[in-house]
Amino acid sequence: MSDARSARRPVLAALAAGLLIAPGRAGALGGEAASEAEPIRLRAAPARVSLVGEGWPTTEVWAYEGRVPGPVLRARQGEVLRLELENGLPEPTSLYFHGLRLPPGPNGLPPGIGAEISPGGIGRFTLPLEEAGTFWYHPFRRAAAQVGRGLYGLLVVEERQPYPVDRDLPLVLDDWRLGKDAVNQPHAAPQEAGQGGAVGEVVTVEGRVAARFELRTGERLRLRLLNAANARIFALRFKGVDPWLLALDGRALVPRELPRPLLLAPGMRADLLLEVPSVRLARIDLLDDAEPQGAARLASFWVVRNEPPGPIRPPEPPPALPPPPLPEPDLERAERHELVVDGGVAVLATGRAPVLDPPPALPPPEPAALRRLAARGLWWTIQGRALREEELLAAPPVLRLARGKSHRLELVARTAVPVALHLHGHAFRVLARDGRREPGTPWRDTVLLGPGERVAIAFVAERAGRFPLHGTVLDHMAAGMLGLVEVV
Repeated sequence: MSDARSARRPVLAALAAGLLIAPGRAGALGGEAASEAEPIRLRAAPARVSLVGEGWPTTEVWAYEGRVPGPVLRARQGEVLRLELENGLPEPTSLYFHGLRLPPGPNGLPPGIGAEISPGGIGRFTLPLEEAGTFWYHPFRRAAAQVGRGLYGLLVVEERQPYPVDRDLPLVLDDWRLGKDAVNQPHAAPQEAGQGGAVGEVVTVEGRVAARFELRTGERLRLRLLNAANARIFALRFKGVDPWLLALDGRALVPRELPRPLLLAPGMRADLLLEVPSVRLARIDLLDDAEPQGAARLASFWVVRNEPPGPIRPPEPPPALPPPPLPEPDLERAERHELVVDGGVAVLATGRAPVLDPPPALPPPEPAALRRLAARGLWWTIQGRALREEELLAAPPVLRLARGKSHRLELVARTAVPVALHLHGHAFRVLARDGRREPGTPWRDTVLLGPGERVAIAFVAERAGRFPLHGTVLDHMAAGMLGLVEVV
């Protein structure tokens, strides 16, 4: 079975069940160069933006620099990125750099996260950029509410040698619940957090509904896709062109034709290479096949620039991106572990968890224990434990790993809906799904599991510290799907 089919099967089954372009040096903000000695300044504050377009009311959001998505932060591999965040919000905020492999912060804070910034305060961050890739920044605490209001942006770490493309185009995908007069309603109903999460009805690409992009004939584009939605899983395909897949979660692959569909769970990224047809007025559509009523067009790309076609390029695969500087896990000697995600409304309602073969070593939680958690607004457990965000730093780890050793983790979703998990401070090889080898065994930092699915991952635990493991469906994270992996 192909990777597209094997990945698509559990996700679509669950859905059907109802459920800045120019590069610059370190310090570049939206493509504008700045001195390395001067940190990038960002301000998080309420703003009004036009999501739906001309003729519709603007929407009140929370935004970085008044934009949704926030400015693209660009730097080059090997540089140090310095950043200051001013909090103009009416509540505390924080900042996390999703995908960067950073050591734990001061006072045992999770990697890449500073202490909470009070309203009117300023947080300061120093980021050593060890690897190139497509990453993103957003709040960690109160993420479901704050990301849901629009606080996110891309962090692009460019390769030491520029990749041969004509343009580098970010495409940040999100969805919104827009009520009357385009008012955003980002909060999940209590039981939604125990199901698939709060999926919005209105999709934006680069902060616009039905986004339109203009292309030149024959140009070569690098597209950097990010799913910044709180809960929506996109099943993407292109109509009118066949892009190449270059990287997943910022880490290089052997270039291959884009899977149909390309599944992007919240927090996931994909780098594509798109060869624009040498035909003026051609149109390329970005479609989402996850909609129950049929494919939805998210964005269109129009070849409108009346310029001579570029040189004809041969159809062979494009050059690969440089491999990530990651130690390869020794699978024969790897220590083996199992992590189980349990819970959800459907399991609580029926009292029955999906049957897995072989069954996990961890027994299913008792229905009475799940009911007690649900009464506290906690629907999900990792290794039988559910945590609120404020309990994280004091909690015992769900897993202890030996530093410098290779580790193979069996991740098990004993759930009735898809779940996506992200591990801070690490990237891992995705080895297999339900015992079937994952094509290409890609490096990832976020992995999607279908209901009742087992996914095997492996990595070397390079750094000592306590690293959060959590759901990237942010309503799941807020409802208990949160734990610590300790490396000692």
